[in-house]
Amino acid sequence: MSYLEAKEKYAKIGVDTDKAIETLKNVPISLHCWQGDDVVGFDQKGALSGGIQTTGNYIGRARTLDELMADIDKVISLVPGKMKLNLHACYAIFDEGEFADRNELEPKHFAKWVKFAKKRNMGIDFNPTFFSHPMVKDNLTLSSPNEKVRAFWVEHGKRCLKIAEYFANETGEPCVMNIWIPDGYKDIPADRLTPRERFKKSLDEILSISYDKSKVFVTLESKVFGIGLESYTVGSAEFCMNYVANKGITPLMDNGHYHPTELVSDKVSSMLLFNEKLALHITRGVRWDSDHVVIFDDETKEIAKEIVRANALDRVFIATDYFDASINRISAWVTGVRSVEKALLYALLEPSDTMKELQNNADFTSLMVMHEELKTMPFGDVWEKYLKETNTPADYLAEAKKYEKEVLENRQ
Repeated sequence: MSYLEAKEKYAKIGVDTDKAIETLKNVPISLHCWQGDDVVGFDQKGALSGGIQTTGNYIGRARTLDELMADIDKVISLVPGKMKLNLHACYAIFDEGEFADRNELEPKHFAKWVKFAKKRNMGIDFNPTFFSHPMVKDNLTLSSPNEKVRAFWVEHGKRCLKIAEYFANETGEPCVMNIWIPDGYKDIPADRLTPRERFKKSLDEILSISYDKSKVFVTLESKVFGIGLESYTVGSAEFCMNYVANKGITPLMDNGHYHPTELVSDKVSSMLLFNEKLALHITRGVRWDSDHVVIFDDETKEIAKEIVRANALDRVFIATDYFDASINRISAWVTGVRSVEKALLYALLEPSDTMKELQNNADFTSLMVMHEELKTMPFGDVWEKYLKETNTPADYLAEAKKYEKEVLENRQ
């Protein structure tokens, strides 16, 4: 079926496909840098640690700034739409002979990233890195009973807040600064309250410094558990949700950070009802592992539908967050971002006003039938039109394999 035929078929159910495509072109997706190097970063030489891990040893991991930037450029060429760049603090860049520990980081250590982003008309999002560092003691950072450890990480958070403001000022785009800590215990703790009291105190201290709240959106991310902290996580969903509400900052939900039967799509509407903004890390949880490459699956579709149905595309910060070292990393990046964009387009092609009216009129028979009929609508033709309008190649796998042969294999 051609695009014109698809457009006509969607028009019969009240959907303007041209409008859906134009809307999607302006929805920014924040691309996480860490898929390219397996979350290694540039400031530490040790293995990834702190409640997370990556598996696999596929050829071509980025080892230097130039390699990582080249890989990101390749990804940008293969994904349609508007992009942002999502950095972790461990990707700070130092001149030869220079080093600053995480509690000493300054905006100048990210100047090359700013230059990179500005040249590509991208905003930058940011994350303090509370893992893979010698000052993570006993799997604790901001909740540590060791005041020296806690103070180190508080200072890191403060430094990152100023760097986030630097990103926003330089790029002209708002910066989402997300706080996630790996703190917790492997076995049953004797005291659940006190670590959370220390975590709250640390967050209060980080947020005590002044910053432009119209440019920097501080978010707080929960997790149900991590590797080595299976029995207790300090930054639980309840802690983070209550802290965000108390402080008036922005909630962030990672759909791999909840119990397997919990669905973030079901939470989006409630969060939007009580928060001006909402941030999402879109990933794919598989049993215990929260960071599989995003695919065009039911939950990704449902998350997108909830955003679109709430008319909240301008209120939700969307970022990807996954890492897989068992497959071509370029393909992983592109598959994930394209899957998010597919889900958004799929949602934009839904006659939501008609469906809401059916629900309000208790015509659940017609609503069910419409849900089913939408599944066989010619969505693929509209997606292909979107790719053509954004000058994006449809066959990205061939491009990823070619890049692997010409570039990645030479990194062995």
